[in-house]
Amino acid sequence: MIRNWGVVVLIVLLSNGFCSNGVDLDDIDIDNNNSNNTTIPDVVNIGVLFSFNTSVGKIVKIAVEAAVKDVNSDPSILGKTQLKLSLQEDSKYRGFLSIAEALQLMATHTVAIIGPQTSTTAHVISHIANELRVPLLSFTATDPTLSSLQFPFFIRTSFNDMYQMTAIADLVNYYGWREVIAVYGDDDHGRNGIGALGDKLAERRCKISFKAPMSPEATREEITDVLVQVALAESRVIVLHTSTTWGPKVLNVAKSLGMMENGYVWIATTFLSTGIDISSPLSLSVMDDIQGVIALRMYVPDSKLKRSFISRWKNWTNGSLGLSTYAIFAYDTVYVLAHALAAFFKQGNRITFSSDSKTSLIHGDNMHLDAVKIFNEGKLLRKSIYEVNMTGVTGHFKYTSDGNLANPAYEIINVVGTGTKRIGYWSNHSGLSSVSPEELHSKPASHSSSSQKLLSVIWPGDTTQKPRGWVFPNNGRMLKIGVPKRISYREFVSQVKGTDMFKGFCIDVFLSAVNLLPYAVPYKFISYGDGHSNPSNTELVRLITTGVFDAAVGDITITTERTKMVDFTQPFIESGLVVVASVKKTDSNAWAFLMPFTPMMWTVTAIFFLVVGAVVWILEHRLNDDFRGPPKKQVATILWFSFSTMFFAHRENTVSTLGRFVLLIWLFVVLIINSSYTASLTSILTVQQLSSPIKGIESLINNNEPIGYLQGSFTKGYLVNEIGIDASRLVALTTPEESATALDKGPHKGGIAAYVDERAYIELFLSSRCDFSIVGQEFTRNGWGFAFPRDSPLAVDLSTAILELAENGDLQRIHDKWLLRSACLSQGAKLEVDRLKLRSFWGLYLLCGLACLIALFVYLFQTMKQYKKHYTEDDKSSSGLKSTPSRLRTFLTFVDEKEDTVKSRSKRRKTEMASFKSTSEVGSSNNGYSESSSQRIECTNNET
Repeated sequence: MIRNWGVVVLIVLLSNGFCSNGVDLDDIDIDNNNSNNTTIPDVVNIGVLFSFNTSVGKIVKIAVEAAVKDVNSDPSILGKTQLKLSLQEDSKYRGFLSIAEALQLMATHTVAIIGPQTSTTAHVISHIANELRVPLLSFTATDPTLSSLQFPFFIRTSFNDMYQMTAIADLVNYYGWREVIAVYGDDDHGRNGIGALGDKLAERRCKISFKAPMSPEATREEITDVLVQVALAESRVIVLHTSTTWGPKVLNVAKSLGMMENGYVWIATTFLSTGIDISSPLSLSVMDDIQGVIALRMYVPDSKLKRSFISRWKNWTNGSLGLSTYAIFAYDTVYVLAHALAAFFKQGNRITFSSDSKTSLIHGDNMHLDAVKIFNEGKLLRKSIYEVNMTGVTGHFKYTSDGNLANPAYEIINVVGTGTKRIGYWSNHSGLSSVSPEELHSKPASHSSSSQKLLSVIWPGDTTQKPRGWVFPNNGRMLKIGVPKRISYREFVSQVKGTDMFKGFCIDVFLSAVNLLPYAVPYKFISYGDGHSNPSNTELVRLITTGVFDAAVGDITITTERTKMVDFTQPFIESGLVVVASVKKTDSNAWAFLMPFTPMMWTVTAIFFLVVGAVVWILEHRLNDDFRGPPKKQVATILWFSFSTMFFAHRENTVSTLGRFVLLIWLFVVLIINSSYTASLTSILTVQQLSSPIKGIESLINNNEPIGYLQGSFTKGYLVNEIGIDASRLVALTTPEESATALDKGPHKGGIAAYVDERAYIELFLSSRCDFSIVGQEFTRNGWGFAFPRDSPLAVDLSTAILELAENGDLQRIHDKWLLRSACLSQGAKLEVDRLKLRSFWGLYLLCGLACLIALFVYLFQTMKQYKKHYTEDDKSSSGLKSTPSRLRTFLTFVDEKEDTVKSRSKRRKTEMASFKSTSEVGSSNNGYSESSSQRIECTNNET
């Protein structure tokens, strides 16, 4: 309601202005709700609100007039209806006067306005457009906030600045920069655009570290003052977001301040490419001001329509004005409006206007408020505009559901020499690419880092080497580096007594890494701690987030909790948590030879010796005389053969293929077992053995004995929160001496059962204390690093330097200088006995067992086959007489017989059967001959 009344007040204030500018309100023909007009009008009024005396305004005027002429000459679009163009000069293109000029257009029966030129003006007159329902079609007002629901009648016919800022954020992320400086005009266009850039950078874990707003009408002195502040900042990546008239002044001042030299990065929004395109070729002095700058240009794909438009543009301008993408979008905007009107009329709609009832509340003789009317069908025309789907000079023109153009894309150009060089593209579909967007639209969208590619860039200072993107601020400020003031393990870090200097392993690593950086790092060490107890490194890290320290150097473990607060460098030493306990020496005894194997291992091994002996006996019994004989002899043979294979001393030869197969597998298993046993027994008898009731962290979890830890370390939090050990069991220890005393006392005399600390500390602790040893395995994998604020580029550069130290051997030399100690004699001792368990050999036993089963199955199959072959006739002749037990006894007797005996008996039986058959056949033949002779004699006697 307040907004509506504000519009009315503006109308009141400007009504006299209409008359003074020659607009006769009484002569304006306006249809109202009572009009009988039901036909398509012959003329439709459209307005253009631009500052035509600017470079952008000049090319827009040419493009819009050409488009209107082309539409009116093409009856296939609007038929007999003609577009009537009203050009309104936006003399200030911002503020109060722009409102008056917009109202003058709306008072002339206008159904749509092309413009305004700036986002600032668009914000103001969009309220009037909402009230009067007149669509505003702008391709130069790219402020992202204009797309909100607050301005339903503002329709953008080019790309939203949100996409441009996304492209810039992708550029920053592509080159690995983390912070940028934003220089922009302090108006709606500048503030809202930079606001969108900040959001897009945050999505990529980047940020705007310094904002430098300037008045859009800033003088050279004011620009200089702002850029001096920019030069003192840390970041060297500068994003310039302004207008075509003001931007070049900023770059000229930057050139004079030496801010276009090596190390700087300038990224300009579309204003720069627009200025270059319109005024090309630029003078050498202007080009010298912008060498190495990266700029964005709205992308228009190559097409026949585009090439024809370029040719016509040269004829329209006679080469006086270059072609900018704004001219192309201006041309297409007219066509979009024409197609929307055509669809509007096809739906049976008409153009009518009515008075605003709110104006009746204001009375006056000279206000003429009835001149400003509401476009009754404005919402329908707006709907038709958003439904346009055409192919124009800009390519495929279509709106998405959020009111933005589909498939936004930008060219990325690099100012080089007297012109520009395209280094790639950005599109909402595929991100950065060296391939044109239309070639990628047919492929699946991909924003992976591997697919993001650009061509080489020539940066300010005429270099192809990518700028680092930041420097230490040139304001005399030094980095405040917090260093823990330790009272134990001072070999890692300690303060030199009576001075502000520090020494130790961590300090030497830091200094060596800093010396490898290609730039100077101003810093000073500040001690942290009271000198009476070890300070908390977690609290030291937290102070970085509050700004007390700029970094922390020391024995700082990289933990999950700390990485949520700061960034760490590459670890310069590995140091996980281990358990230390008291140990006792263990001497060998008479039964030491049984120690290599566990009882289960001994049992399974013995069983397999017997099983393999039995299997080989079964496979060889019918073929090999060595495996035959009385039962006692055969049992002895099995036992002897089984255990003699342990020493490969078996005398019996295997003759069957299956027996040799099983024996081959078994001898391989025996070889592995023998070798393992020998190695383990040698270790037991020759290496000093140590024993401890604590076996590792598992032992501590399962008992309730006190555990010591180093005061100030993260160990307590880890044991309580991650392992689940009760805090009441934990005992804070300050020095190595105190820890050794507590371990000596033990848990029953007021001491501790074990001491948990980081391996780096423990190695120093054990170097002179031989009564203790590490038990169990290291149960965390941590490292030490230097801490810096989140996204600090110094952390990245120092990580690279630390890796270089590791590669060239300097890191190991620093380690040996501070941490190498002569170990006590027990350090070579072995903690208890590493007995060989069944789980280490079950694969071998499984292989051997399968070989035995397969061999037995094949043997049984072959034996059954022989049994059927040699005993078929006996079984047939006595099938009705033999019972199942009898058959089983027959089979077992067959199996017990030697194979040669069975084959000989079978052969003899076949011979006897063949002889018997032959005798039977001769007897039968003689009996037939006698009967025949008797018959012949009898026949002869009868005849006689």
